[in-house]
Formats: sequence, C-alpha cells, structure tokens
Amino acid sequence: MVKEERRIYYLFSPFLRIFHWIMAVSILVMFVSGLLITKPVYINALEPTYTLFLVDVTRSVHFLAAFVFCASLILRVYGYIINRGDRLFPRVLEGHFYSETVDVALHYMLLKKSHAPFLRNPLARMSYAGLYVMAAIEIVTGFAMYNMADPNTIGGFLFGWVNTVLGGEYMTHVVHHYCAWGIMLFVIGHIYMAIRADFMEGEGEISSMFNGTKLLEHEPKDACEVEPPKTK
Repeated sequence: MVKEERRIYYLFSPFLRIFHWIMAVSILVMFVSGLLITKPVYINALEPTYTLFLVDVTRSVHFLAAFVFCASLILRVYGYIINRGDRLFPRVLEGHFYSETVDVALHYMLLKKSHAPFLRNPLARMSYAGLYVMAAIEIVTGFAMYNMADPNTIGGFLFGWVNTVLGGEYMTHVVHHYCAWGIMLFVIGHIYMAIRADFMEGEGEISSMFNGTKLLEHEPKDACEVEPPKTK
C-alpha cells in the first residue's frame, strides 16, 4: 500500500461559502421565474386570481431574488477585499497564465492526462471572470427594465442609459434573456468540472464549498495566495 500525504489548504472563507450558496439559489430562482415571465404558464381550471402562476407573482419572486443576488454580490466583493483565498480573478498580465489555461482545458477535455497543481486553476479563474461580466450585464439590463416605467426615479436615472445604448427596451430584454442562458451554461460547466475534479483528482473540490479547505498532494502554483498548509 502506498502512503499518500496531502496538504490541507484553507482556501474559501465563510464569507465566500455563504454567499456562494445564496447566489446559486438566487440564480436558479431568477432563471426559472424569468422563463415563466417570458412565457407564462396558466392553469385553466382555476380562476386567474387564484392561479399561482400569475405573472405579477412571478415577477415579484424574480425581483426579490434579483435584489438578494445583488446584495450577495456586493458582500462577495467585500469578502474579496478582506480574504486572500477569495481572490480568484485571472492573472491576465502574466504570460504563463494563457499556456496554463490551455493546459488545463486539454486535461478537462480528456486530451491530456494531468495538469499542473492549482488551488484554483486558470481555466476556473477565467470562467469566474466571465460569470461576473455576465452578472454585471444582467444587473444593468434588469434594472433598466425594472425602472423603465418611471424614468424620473433614481433607478431610472442610473440605468435609463442602458435602453438608449442598446436601442430600446426590446433589445435590453433580448440581451438580458440570452445572457441568462449564458450564466446557465456556466452553471452546467461549473458543476461538471467540480464533480469531475472530485472523482478524478480527489482534492475536495465539492466539499471545499462546505468546509473551505482543499487537499493537494503537490504544492500548487498559486499557494502564495493563501495561508501555509497543514499536513494530513
């Protein structure tokens, strides 16, 4: 029997873990309610006043989830500032970042047996950066439509320019809709990569979102970003 020694790295703060799950639930609620707003479902056997799928109710749920998501994102940014392990943005100014990203991508596509060890590999960092860009687009387009009825409000003043830039409320809706699908594609890829990494590399990828730690046999290239590891 070969004894394998792994180092325990504390990576994710309680701040990140809590708001990770809040944002995950919010995204799911917003996506489902958004689809129902786009194409409402009615129960013909019931009077409209008693139907649970009324557009007004669905819109209220959608807006509530949106506000929860925005608040969580703001607190997530605060966690990014105060916790070293929460800083997962790509190192686009470092030349080796791009070759490492290709290396990891080839591994996930089963074209390469392994890749260099990372606490957060460059492909994951790049995908998270893409997620935050899409989230920003969803926020500005969503608030632009939310405040469209009264452009004289603070919200209308802050986000009214979005409709002008995109050429009208319809195009704002289209961008908002397809960006939501982009976020769902990220979610699918994210779940696949997390499960795959746990089964094939055994580094505690999934459990890290509950206990904040990852287990690595070799020292990761980005180990300098977190506190020194403990040995298991």
